[in-house]
Amino acid sequence: MTDQAFVTLTTNDAYAKGALVLGSSLKQHRTTRRLAVLTTPQVSDSMRKVLETVFDEVIMVDVLDSGDSAHLTLMKRPELGVTLTKLHCWSLTQYSKCVFMDADTLVLANIDDLFEREELSAAPDPGWPDCFNSGVFVYQPSVETYNQLLHLASEQGSFDGGDQGLLNTFFSNWATTDIKKHLPFIYNLSSISIYSYLPAFKAFGANAKVVHFLGRVKPWNYTYDPKTKSVKSESHDPTMTHPEFLNLWWDIFTTNILPLLQQFGLVKDTCSYLNVLSDLVYTLAFSCGFCRKEDVSGAISHLSLREIPATAQPFVSSEERKERWEQGQADYMGADSFDNIKRKLDTYLQ
Repeated sequence: MTDQAFVTLTTNDAYAKGALVLGSSLKQHRTTRRLAVLTTPQVSDSMRKVLETVFDEVIMVDVLDSGDSAHLTLMKRPELGVTLTKLHCWSLTQYSKCVFMDADTLVLANIDDLFEREELSAAPDPGWPDCFNSGVFVYQPSVETYNQLLHLASEQGSFDGGDQGLLNTFFSNWATTDIKKHLPFIYNLSSISIYSYLPAFKAFGANAKVVHFLGRVKPWNYTYDPKTKSVKSESHDPTMTHPEFLNLWWDIFTTNILPLLQQFGLVKDTCSYLNVLSDLVYTLAFSCGFCRKEDVSGAISHLSLREIPATAQPFVSSEERKERWEQGQADYMGADSFDNIKRKLDTYLQ
């Protein structure tokens, strides 16, 4: 159907990898809807060309240069930059109905049935079930709704600093009005929930249709070995309780996306290659002396998409860390790692 679409957003080349895997997974499960992606100027031209091979429509959104009320709202509330970009999905009035999906989601089965739902349909947030999680939601593009959202953003901002708080305020009756607008959790299965409620995952996880890689560590932050088709396990990482979703993400990436990146010059046929792409470092160590284009995924013996370490980590207050914990976004790989928590407890027990 040409008047309905799955929509996602990428604000840099890192999240573009996620968007590409998401788009590929939708096609893999034979969606009949169009695929659209919103991009910002931070996405490189080469990456935008790759996106055009997977998505039917690649739409540039530049809030800073829009000259409309979105620009004025950004000037008033600069902290809502990414949120205001995401709100542009309501301006896609060429479509009668859309399903928005964050770029860190992965489709496990055909989900075209979501288009039978009404606006605003979404799954409960694992951190506060009376709120919906804005990683997957059904909506109807509307200039009127878009302008109302911008007005709310300008006047009230967002209680969580992001799009989820703003959208829950706007669609404040979601929790109580119509149960049909509550998507089953299998349409937005939080990877963190697998760890926090393992018995439920064992009972219902096999029916999952969409997995959402919530939290700071994303699939592209892991190291993957195509020979074993598995990611490298990180100690005390809760998502590794059931790594099959991470492995599936990487399998799609190496099979479908990596050849496209190579085709457009983002990955080269070399035996050892370091190339800075936006805020990522690709490390490709090939197991053979040469490799053909069509064998690139099989020839890689070690593949890692690692973020360049910052020279200085931004300060995060205790209150902010507490909020992140409550939202299921603990920094398991850094400040909130098991070793750091144990070290802190030891200081009190001495």
